[in-house]
Amino acid sequence: MRFYQSFDLLRKQPTIVVDSTANGAALVLAHWRGAPTPSDLRDDTSAGSVLRALRTPGALAGLEAAAVTANHFDIDGFLGVWSLLNPDLALAHEPLLRLTATLGDFRELDWASPLAEHALPLACWLNAEEKKLFYEPFGAPARRRTEVAASAEKFEWFLPRFADVLRRPDAYQAAWRPEYERVKRGVAALRGPYSQLTPYPEIGLLVVRTPQPLPYYALFGDTAGFDIVLSLHDGQRYELEYKYTTWIDLESRPTLPRLPLLPLAERLNERERGAHRWAADGITDTGPLLRLRGRALSKAERYADPDGRPIYASSLAAGVVEAEVVAFFRAQYANIEPKKYWTWAEVRAASQ
Repeated sequence: MRFYQSFDLLRKQPTIVVDSTANGAALVLAHWRGAPTPSDLRDDTSAGSVLRALRTPGALAGLEAAAVTANHFDIDGFLGVWSLLNPDLALAHEPLLRLTATLGDFRELDWASPLAEHALPLACWLNAEEKKLFYEPFGAPARRRTEVAASAEKFEWFLPRFADVLRRPDAYQAAWRPEYERVKRGVAALRGPYSQLTPYPEIGLLVVRTPQPLPYYALFGDTAGFDIVLSLHDGQRYELEYKYTTWIDLESRPTLPRLPLLPLAERLNERERGAHRWAADGITDTGPLLRLRGRALSKAERYADPDGRPIYASSLAAGVVEAEVVAFFRAQYANIEPKKYWTWAEVRAASQ
């Protein structure tokens, strides 16, 4: 019988580590770059690797009594841990759990799937209860706590409750409905007459023109296959983001490596005449942003939805920013071929 234990107890007994990596683990099931996940169990999400393990004869042999843990709490990692503890129910709902894990980590959702209207409430319920009862993602340091210790409380609360939410999501509408409705309004705006999506598949870029900033689940919902999103909003407000798909080892398709965004920020600053200056996060950030910088954002604010943070007005027209961004990536990626399983050393070398 498997059981959850806090990550800081890893060395006490044989342990399966999910959505994390650790020396001494009996088995690692994670999509983190360089994680020692067995090659036949690799998947786009860590929960997907867990589900592969549950379906692979012998993958968990000898680990029936192992503890299960993760070093942080998020939707993908939680679903992976929960699935190991509830294997029969997890396999019965495998497509739904895969969809929900992808939504949680990449913010992508296949709206054509008949399960989309089940996956979105599950993700929204997890988000809402996490914020109400505990703290927002990446919010532990502001509370003078470590993520490892603080996340254990989340796992212990969510693990025994999730099965009922999975079976009866409508009974929990009071929690998930507000975010769900906000996302649906964002999706409607993105598909309305005032929005436009322009793909540049050769550089993995999708340009999204839409009047106002949107929740990530709406903004990134239709971005599967793209790894960079440039958002252009009314009032000459702009943000560019490398998606999480380029931080992890994506199994389903090759990707181009992340490039440092500072040179692009410098190019934009040469033309910028507004009150703010362009700045960029480093390539090892989970979701590096290029944006006009006013006050510094915390990691929790950068991870939170774009419609909840300030986005400053530029002096540059949207077409100018789009042209600069496209030219930069086309030049930088001109001699780089997409591939799977980039190491961080290879990512850094590609930018030289």
